[in-house]
Formats: sequence, C-alpha cells, structure tokens
Amino acid sequence: MLLALIVVPVALAAIASAIPSARVRPWMVPLGGAVHLVLTAALVYQGGRITALNNWLALDELGRVTLGFLSVLFFLVALYVPPYLRARASAEHRLFTSLLLVFLAMMTLVTLSQHPGLLWVAIEANTLASAPLLYFNHNPRSLEATWKYLLIGSVGIAVALLGTFFMAYAAIQGGLEHELFFDDLVKNAAQLGTSWLRPAFILLFIGYGTKMGIAPMHTWKPDAYGETPGVVGTLLAGGLTNCAFIAILRFYRIIAAAGEGHFARELMIVFGLISMAVAGVFMARQRDYKRLLAYSSVEHMGILILGVGVGGAGVFGALLHLINNGLTKGVLFLSAGNIHRVYGSKNVADVQGAIRRLPASGALFLAGFFAITGSPPFALFLS
Repeated sequence: MLLALIVVPVALAAIASAIPSARVRPWMVPLGGAVHLVLTAALVYQGGRITALNNWLALDELGRVTLGFLSVLFFLVALYVPPYLRARASAEHRLFTSLLLVFLAMMTLVTLSQHPGLLWVAIEANTLASAPLLYFNHNPRSLEATWKYLLIGSVGIAVALLGTFFMAYAAIQGGLEHELFFDDLVKNAAQLGTSWLRPAFILLFIGYGTKMGIAPMHTWKPDAYGETPGVVGTLLAGGLTNCAFIAILRFYRIIAAAGEGHFARELMIVFGLISMAVAGVFMARQRDYKRLLAYSSVEHMGILILGVGVGGAGVFGALLHLINNGLTKGVLFLSAGNIHRVYGSKNVADVQGAIRRLPASGALFLAGFFAITGSPPFALFLS
C-alpha cells in the first residue's frame, strides 16, 4: 500500500497525458486525489510503523501526520481543478494535469523517505514537477517567476546535497557508513563525528530552508506565488514548503539525539524571528494580494521554525500550525484566483465590492484573512 501511494498517482499522470479528451483529462486529478486519500486513511487507521523496500520507505509518526494532511489538502484542491480548467478552456492542460499528479506522488515520497539521499531526490523531483506548473499562464512574468524558482531552488538543493555529504561523513567518522537510515542515525547519534555534525545541519537547514522560503532565502516566493494559478499556489504553500520542513525535522532529530539540540534550536529561533520580521515589513507595504500571500507564507514558515526552536509544546504547536496554515492558504489562494479572474487585477485598490460580485469567494477570502492573521476563534489562533 505504501508503494501504491506513489505508483497510483504516477500511473494516473501517464493516463491523463494519453487521454485525448480535454473534458475527461482534468477528472484524473480528483480521481488520483480520492484514491490517494482512501489509501492514506487505510494506512493511518492501521496504525504502527509500516515499511516497504527494506525500510527505504516507512510510515512513521511524523509521516502519519504530514501524509494525512497532504492527502486531504490535495484532494480538496483536486476538486477545484476540473471547473478551473473548464473556465480556462483555451489553455492547453495536458502537462498541467499530469504534473499535478506527479507532484502528489513526490510529496508522498518525501513523507515516506527514510534515507537522506532518497529524501533529497524526492524534494528535487518535487521541484522539477512543480516548475512547469508555474508557467501555466505562459506570459513573461510567469516565465521570470519560473526561472527564479528554478535558479534559487537549485542553489538551495545543492547546498542541501553538500549538507547530506557532511552528515554521511559524520556517520563514517563514527563507524556507521552502512547505517545511514534516519532511525539508525538517531539511534547511534552519540557516535557521529561532532566536528562535521554542526556544519552538516547548517548546510541542510539553509538548503531545505530555501525550499521552505525562510528569510533571507525567500526571494523566489513573491514572484512564484504572484504569477502561479491558485491551485499551484496552494500546493506550493501547503505542500512543497511543508515537505522541506519535514526534511529539516528529520535532521533535527539526529542532531538533538547527538546532544547538539541546543545549537540547532538557537539557529532556528534566530531564523524564525528574522522570517517573521522580514515578512511583516514587506506585508505592510504590499498592494498585490497574491504577493501578500507569499510574504504571509514567509511569516508562517518562520513560525513553524520558531516553534521547533522553542521546543517542548512548541513542536506540537508547529505541527498543528503546519496543518492549519496549509488549509487556510488553500482557501486564500483559490478564492484569490477567482477574484483575479473576475477583476483582472491583483492590486488591492482595484478590487472593490468583491463580496457582492463573488459572494462565496469574497466571503471565504475575508474569513481566510482573519484566520491567517491568527484571529480567534480560528485554529491558527491556537497553533
């Protein structure tokens, strides 16, 4: 069943690519989301640690939380895809629908990966699958956003790869060259070479932090979120960035088990506060409501990192915030996409009377606005 979570979306992506009918093809996305959600629910209900491929893939406690959230998020977004593509009938969407399903498969692979190398491959595959989705509008601004996303993301993933090598060398120094699975590294963390462990975590944090969009490695976000369709913006804000957060948590467990947790927490507190401060400054002057959501994402990624840095109940709060922020961002991005299509502008000053013209989308955007700012009684206030 673990393998099916990855294989089924990839197979449906191939089928979607081969289907000639532009009316039928978009329905492969909600079909893939529904099958994935059913399989995920069955695995979560089964409980316990579930493994595959000689422990290269496993559904553990962290994976159970994040996979359940990602599956629900994708299914809800997938329901939006057919009517959205029907409204964009002139746009060619063969590649778009296929890559959405590949994106789902790669997010799943990230949550199940139990080896640093496989995790790196999964996140890079996630980036490559999502990059063409940013260019769906086929205009100069979306092209610029796509290239910036690829360029900055490539630098980040290269730094993460270097950090993975450092972590592997720390394991070799401790005589663990054949035991590079995450559980083995945590279990034998006391044996790791400490002179390589701290630089490894710094590189891994910067590399995967770039994928998260933590300041000052966030510069790809405003263009990417501002120019991408709402469907893709939701999956970037609630999917890709959270996958990178999962990667950081995997390596944080190792360095904490090695007795260097205080160093990692101090690093995360600093970057978390920087992200929140930078986002606050830019949000105050932003008039493009889709770019506003990008800076909001920078802020909330900082909150996630800060929660882990604080430790204790902060870790629980961070995981709760991951779910709350992802679902709220979905509401905001999809309703913002509807507003943009009706008004033809992303400038706040040009959008007047949205609730009268678009009662559902306007009301949802307003509710999402209060939720994302942490106002009670919304769940983000608690987390």
